[in-house]
This record gives sequence, structure tokens and C-alpha cells, in this order.
Amino acid sequence: MMDLSTLWLFMAAGWLLNLTPGPDVLYIVSHSLKSGLRAGLVAGLGITAGCFVHIAAAAVGVGALLSASATAFTLLKWAGAAYLLWMGVRMLLARPSGTALAAAPDAAALAVAALPLRKVFLGGFWTNVLNPKVALFFLAFVPQFIAPGTENKALAFVLLGTLFNVNAMPVNAGWALVATWMAKRVGVVQQRLQVLDRVAGALFIGFGLKLALSDRPAP
Repeated sequence: MMDLSTLWLFMAAGWLLNLTPGPDVLYIVSHSLKSGLRAGLVAGLGITAGCFVHIAAAAVGVGALLSASATAFTLLKWAGAAYLLWMGVRMLLARPSGTALAAAPDAAALAVAALPLRKVFLGGFWTNVLNPKVALFFLAFVPQFIAPGTENKALAFVLLGTLFNVNAMPVNAGWALVATWMAKRVGVVQQRLQVLDRVAGALFIGFGLKLALSDRPAP
């Protein structure tokens, strides 16, 4: 059984890792800036749901398959890269919506321009699920905190992965709160959302290219 000091170390490492900017953080921040706190929180919940898929897959050995099989890793890597590139291109080519919002940059106007929360959730879910490095992260990180003598290692993995996910939720909510706070105090963000779309689109394309060009980590 994990002692208290190791548990705190696990939680602290999780917080630090979730504070690191990446596609998931960008997804939460961009939706919070564009559509408000609720959209940012829903984006975070979608990402959390995606993490649960990786936890379950790693627990039953799919993560080990990705780590051992170059073909499996490459297939999922290209699927994830294609999805990030598709999101980025869609944002770059989106019709400017800043004119309508500039005339009425209030909560009601933002609500009209916002994506349905279901789409925000699913976007966060697939952004996370289609990133093989998340699966490999869980496979590499979580087992370090499982005692060698643990009888049911799969159950221990699921419990620690769930703790990591729950631990990440306040961080994701924090990103959403900070981005929403910024949006309310920087009017140009609300008035020129097309600029945000272009910047976020370029970043998503960058993440997609980085994923596509990445090598499989050594087993």
C-alpha cells in the first residue's frame, strides 16, 4: 500500500504535469476565452473522459501494446496528428465572427457564437483519446508508484489513474477560470475572436505536426 508521503508526491507530480501547456490546455483555454467558463469546464471534462479511456486501455494491456508495437503506435499517432491538423485548419478557415460580437460583446452574444457544449465535450475527448503519448505517459508514470508486491496491479493502476484524473480536474478548472477572467477584462479578445481562432488553429497545427514527427519512445 502506498504511504502518505508517496501519495503526496504522486499528487504533486500530477499537478505539475497538468500545469504544463499542451493540446489539452490549449483546448480548455481557447474555449474559455471564446465561450466562457462553462465551455471551458466542459472542455476539461471531455479531456478527463478521454484520460479514463487511456487508463482503462493501459490497465488491460493496450498501453503496453502501443509501447511494444511500432505499427500500433504509428497508426494511433497518425490518427491523432490528423485530428489535431483538422482542428487547426478548421479554425484557420473559420468565418470571422468578430463583427457580430463587436456590436454586442456581452454574454448573450458570446452564447450565440459558442459551440454546443456537446461538441466542446467531444472535441476535448477526441483530442485526448487520439494522442498515443497520453497512453504511454500513463504506462510510464503510474507504475512507478505501484509497490512491487501489489497482488492486483491492474486494479492498483486503475485506482492511481483515477486519482490522477480527479487530481487534474481542479487544474483544468483553474485554466478555465483564468482564461475566462482574462476574456472579461480584455475586450479585444471578445471583439476579435477570429484572431483567437487563427492563433489557436496555428498552435493546433503545430501540435499535430509535432506529434506526426515524433518517434516512438523506447520500451
